[in-house]
Amino acid sequence: MSATAEATVLITHDVGLHARPSVKFTKLAKSFAADVEIALAANGPWFDAKSIVKVMAAKAPKGTVLHIRANGDGADDAIRALIELVQRDFDEDAGHVRSA
Repeated sequence: MSATAEATVLITHDVGLHARPSVKFTKLAKSFAADVEIALAANGPWFDAKSIVKVMAAKAPKGTVLHIRANGDGADDAIRALIELVQRDFDEDAGHVRSA
């Protein structure tokens, strides 16, 4: 069964959708069968969310409202997981503790 889902989320990460966050975002997007795209505005342009090059090319800074849409099997699950990843600040809080 094919489905379509769409949502928006505010990027609060200090560097926005830069290298590390983009890698995590695209890896998660690739884990779903649905086609997933992102845009910085509701009317696009839309970028393939499974392409690290295209996601980084979007250059979405902190404070950007990211538009995400998915089409195909697991579209709702893909949108939910990607929104949660962005809301969790790309899971970067605990992973970057410097030692003295």
